[in-house]
Amino acid sequence: MIIPSALTILAVCAGLTAVRLAAVNRLDLALVLVVGAALLDGIDGRVARLMNATSKIGAELDSLADAINFGVVPALILSATLMSGHDLGWAIALVYCCAIILRLARFNTLTDDENAPGYTRDFFVGVPAPAAALIALGPVGLHQGLGDGWWSSFPAVGVWTLLAAFLAISRIPTSSLKATTKLSRSALAPALVIFAAAAALLVTYPYALMVAVIAAYLVHIPFAWWANRWVAARPEHWETLPAERRRHRRMTSKRRPILRKSQARLGLRRPPTGK
Repeated sequence: MIIPSALTILAVCAGLTAVRLAAVNRLDLALVLVVGAALLDGIDGRVARLMNATSKIGAELDSLADAINFGVVPALILSATLMSGHDLGWAIALVYCCAIILRLARFNTLTDDENAPGYTRDFFVGVPAPAAALIALGPVGLHQGLGDGWWSSFPAVGVWTLLAAFLAISRIPTSSLKATTKLSRSALAPALVIFAAAAALLVTYPYALMVAVIAAYLVHIPFAWWANRWVAARPEHWETLPAERRRHRRMTSKRRPILRKSQARLGLRRPPTGK
């Protein structure tokens, strides 16, 4: 239990240090520490499961750390930088922080539901807290990479922060990386190429990588929503693995054009619908 909890405490230290660095205009290092806190947040739970050291206090500590690192820290960074000097900016920061706390409370409640179908473990309800923090800090990354512009103006930053807060507390399904990190052999080579390209961008254009990751995550949301609707309407797939569901969808989509061609050759038509 000591090692996973120590990683969680280290993540909190990284997040709070990011606020201190942002206050002295070291936004580059502040963003690095927030990303580091997100990485530690993804590691501590896995380490706890590998070491068979999961505990109730560890789960509560992880939730409190998420509230600090991905709720309080981004709110303070934004209010001290791009929204500095605006009373409304502080109100927007409070709205964002409260949204993350409410999102985490809902997550803990849904996790305790033992009667939920198996497929619900493959999706988050709303955008998870680390992703919401990265989205909210997107204007800071643009400001660091491109300088001043409309993207760093108070109206744009305020609207964007409220959008991140809405995505966090919404009921829009998003994919859980725990369910999508298992790659097939055919997908291994493209994944390595993407990883190499990301590593190159991280070294040369880190803020471009940040914006690309945010854009890719936002683009994935409609696909996650569709996948969630698809499996929710098919109880026979509720307990199957995500890879099996994807295989079934591909087979079904390939079969439909063949059926349509066969119907056309036979002169079959859909029956008229009543009005």
